[in-house]
Amino acid sequence: MTALPPHIHTLTGNLLAERTLEFAAWAPGKTQRATRESFQVGGKGINIAKMLNRFGLANTAICFTGRAPGAECKAWMRLHGIAFKAFSTSTPTRSGTVVRVAGQPETTFLGPDAAPHPGALRACAEHLDAQPDGGILAVCGSLPGWNTTDYDPLRAAFDRWLTHGVLVADTYGPPLAWFAARPLPLVKINAVELRTLFDSSNSTGATLASAGATFPVRRWVVSDGPHAIWFRDESGPPASLTPPPIREISPTGSGDILHASLIKSLFIDGLTLPDAVARAIPLAAANAAHPGIAEFPLVVS
Repeated sequence: MTALPPHIHTLTGNLLAERTLEFAAWAPGKTQRATRESFQVGGKGINIAKMLNRFGLANTAICFTGRAPGAECKAWMRLHGIAFKAFSTSTPTRSGTVVRVAGQPETTFLGPDAAPHPGALRACAEHLDAQPDGGILAVCGSLPGWNTTDYDPLRAAFDRWLTHGVLVADTYGPPLAWFAARPLPLVKINAVELRTLFDSSNSTGATLASAGATFPVRRWVVSDGPHAIWFRDESGPPASLTPPPIREISPTGSGDILHASLIKSLFIDGLTLPDAVARAIPLAAANAAHPGIAEFPLVVS
């Protein structure tokens, strides 16, 4: 009997209740009426879950939801077939608005970050501790309130996960420094986030070389919009691959599509890091060339 792939969990620490408004034309300073409005749930872990669903991989999106925006997010995830485990918090889920005009770069407005309350963080830690061995956990995006003692239970649960499962991260700021100090099998970030680890103005390749020599992370993948994607594993120097040229429609979520593909390729299919990056890049580019997230025509090699 063929063993089932490990279950994948994504953890989104800062969920987003997001509306997209489309206009024929848009400029600041006056009242304007949209031609179309849509709602979606944002957050790196949710985007990854959408792509994992496209791959047919079992996954659960772990998140924190609060008040009316949180309830709307849960209803949307149910409607769109995203399996989730939500921990209720007293803080309203963060809201945001995307303004989209044909032929112009889209503009995103984000509400204030929403830090989960201590009880929700403890409940999340207990949930992680209750999962069977061998699972994959991707910690995604910002983690508001990270520097407070409220996160102590969750930090301890992350450390315990490392002893019996696969823990990967795509975050920034103080959480990134914390995860980078641990032997994670994968950290996927962007070039700006990488440089914050060193306060560096060096090239991405040079900064990544420093990261590999400084931190115990086994594999790094660093995206930079349409520019070269750099990667490094513990056995060699940094290398890069260039994404294909595209007509960009919306870059939102393309890094998360890259991350989802890396998780599948590395930890489900057993590919090497160069092969995993080579497989992931066309998918991220296809996402940027289409509206929506993980909604492009999918051809998987």
